[in-house]
Amino acid sequence: MNVAIIGLGLIGGSIALELKKNGFSKKTIGVDKNISHCEKAIALNIIDEIQNLENAVLKSDLVIISTPVDVSTLIITSILDIVDKQIVMDVGSTKYALTNQIKNHLKRGNFVATHPIAGTEFSGPTAAQYNLFKGKVTIICDQKDSSPNALNTVKEIYRILEMKTIFMTSKDHDVHSAYVSHISHISSFSLALSVMDKEKDEKNILNMAGSGFESTVRLAKSNKDMWTPIFSENKENILEVLENYIGKLNDFKKAIKNNDKSSMNRLIENANGIRKILK
Repeated sequence: MNVAIIGLGLIGGSIALELKKNGFSKKTIGVDKNISHCEKAIALNIIDEIQNLENAVLKSDLVIISTPVDVSTLIITSILDIVDKQIVMDVGSTKYALTNQIKNHLKRGNFVATHPIAGTEFSGPTAAQYNLFKGKVTIICDQKDSSPNALNTVKEIYRILEMKTIFMTSKDHDVHSAYVSHISHISSFSLALSVMDKEKDEKNILNMAGSGFESTVRLAKSNKDMWTPIFSENKENILEVLENYIGKLNDFKKAIKNNDKSSMNRLIENANGIRKILK
């Protein structure tokens, strides 16, 4: 297939590399408003040529939208307006706003909503890498709204990427993502801000940081252009999670303030229950 990659960042670039390696893509066409990203993607042999959005769609058999989620929502209708038999998929971290926007589009069947759960804290085409997706999980949303041909093609792509595929609705996806992904990033951003505020007065505080701190704040290096739109598009679910999360923080604050060791023990023991989920 001729494959168009709309958005030449970590995820789009890594998919392009894998599809090239496995012979799935005959030609890889890149689209990105950032000229530097285009030049680097060509230089790194991630893509074969650069086109504007319309030409890329018309020259391709498969279109992969790998842009920030607000951009995906902005361009999805215009892409579906010009496709014929092309298959279109996205890889964004929110789904409901996007799928709800095109639910009545005549070419809705050409589109498959997906979210490969993989990544790093780095961004741009230089972050693209092989084996990023191997052994990870991808989610396909609202499969009944996609044509059998589009759905089977996307399943094959994720088989090539060596990912495990699970299915759910777009609405459920956004709820679950708020709990297991979006709140993690907010926690990491908040902790990094708190530490940097303290570090202004105590210059050696980071010398005491161990692996636990490093793993906790790693996500704070994530790109604002990706995460601000995610927080905005999934704000209702995220706000609900934040209320619960802040409540748990206040439970710890109260127990520590009152030197209530019994409550501290109970909170920690209850939290240890995560072992049953994350074995």
